Amino acid sequence: MKRYILLLSALIFAVSVQAQRIPFADSTIVTKHSIAANGQKFGYTAKTGTQPVWDANGKVLATVHYTYYTRDDISNRDKRPLVISFNGGPGSGSVWMHLAYTGPRLLNIDDEGYPLQPYGVKENPYTILDVADIVYIDPINTGYSRILDEKADRSLFFGINADIKYLAEWINTFVTRNNRWSSPKYLIGESYGTTRVSGLALELQNAQWMYLNGVILVSPTDLGIKREGAVAQANIWPYYAATAWFHKRLTPELQNKDLDAILPEVEKFTLDELLPAIAKGSSLSATDKAAVVKKMAKYSGLSETVIAQNNLNIPTSLFWKELMRDKGQTVGRLDSRYIGLDFRDGGERPDYNSELTSWLHSFTPAINYYYANELKYKADVKYNMFGPVHPWDRSNDNTGYNLRQAMAANPFLHLMVQSGYYDGACDYFNAKYNMWQMDPSGKLSSRMSFVGYRSGHMMYLRKEDLIKANEDIRQFIKKSLPAADQAAKY
Repeated sequence: MKRYILLLSALIFAVSVQAQRIPFADSTIVTKHSIAANGQKFGYTAKTGTQPVWDANGKVLATVHYTYYTRDDISNRDKRPLVISFNGGPGSGSVWMHLAYTGPRLLNIDDEGYPLQPYGVKENPYTILDVADIVYIDPINTGYSRILDEKADRSLFFGINADIKYLAEWINTFVTRNNRWSSPKYLIGESYGTTRVSGLALELQNAQWMYLNGVILVSPTDLGIKREGAVAQANIWPYYAATAWFHKRLTPELQNKDLDAILPEVEKFTLDELLPAIAKGSSLSATDKAAVVKKMAKYSGLSETVIAQNNLNIPTSLFWKELMRDKGQTVGRLDSRYIGLDFRDGGERPDYNSELTSWLHSFTPAINYYYANELKYKADVKYNMFGPVHPWDRSNDNTGYNLRQAMAANPFLHLMVQSGYYDGACDYFNAKYNMWQMDPSGKLSSRMSFVGYRSGHMMYLRKEDLIKANEDIRQFIKKSLPAADQAAKY
């Protein structure tokens, strides 16, 4: 009887949310599902809806949409990990990791991540739902989340630290409502979501008294860690080498090696030779400059002439245009495996991001279909793949160092970084650089790990990496769960 009432109320809500463009502040729809994943068959519950954002006086200012998955056959959820998932932008909904990575359903793409028709979703046999429950969160003005009070101050939501503050409060309410205070907790963020979850680790600890077991950074940003001048110019070179290798633009000597053999060599060149050379500027001798230019060309697939003409400084936009210029092609920004076709071969930057247009091709129909047909969330509210969140206050970004402080204060807290070698927006070598600068003493290194993948920003779109990356998360969770008698102490 209770289940009948629950399903009936969900049906009534599903009808009532139509014919309006503003979401309800507080709502829930519950559906039941089953899956075969990682050698197991089990049922799971999906709860999708909205939860308010209040001001200090209890007035509703906005609402945040979420989708929460729990495995059904769990007798003691106190020991069951909870993964709290964010995507980036800022201004992007949680659709990307939700429908292509860790969740129980996958969008319809081929094994390399390219769109297929008909659009839709299928079972994800690699989901981490076997080992952890997951909640996907759409920050305000992304997905179905919206500001509800027209007079609300937008600066309360749209900025690095404002975003972290209100979401920490929201997570507190969510964890309390769903009785998950005893559960081991993990944050996972992708792209700008890594800025968000790095800051949340400390904010949850200091302002909500909520301590985490792990943070997973997928394709991390700079996390507020400065790298102007020579460092910024040099650090991008290993990414150039990886992309050139993929497109077979390197010399036969390098092309015949495996990528894993090339990258350590290029990383060493970057730190030991390229960085000092760029720092020397005009004081670098002509002989030394020619030697460095020769190696830069060797590892990037670019001509010595182009590198010299640009004073050893090749912006990413120029690289994306130049690498395949002789073929009349450009390479993608977020995933350089993708090819673009410009109006003209001349110029210094591509006309468009070839990878992003491909992804929107796949994801937008899939997420709208999924919510309406499988999760029964039927609304006239538009799902914002990218929502209006600007101007975004980027001042006082200390998120990388805040994450380090959270780890120092919490001996249970572990960090894993996942990066695609062909990501030109949040490149893998700068992700490593983050970790080096966050922990220069090496005192936290035993709780930090890095994993690279042969794909781009959303490495999980490639089936081989989807399988490996989910298994890496699964093992990270198992490794970071303390033993029953293990105390949080140094």
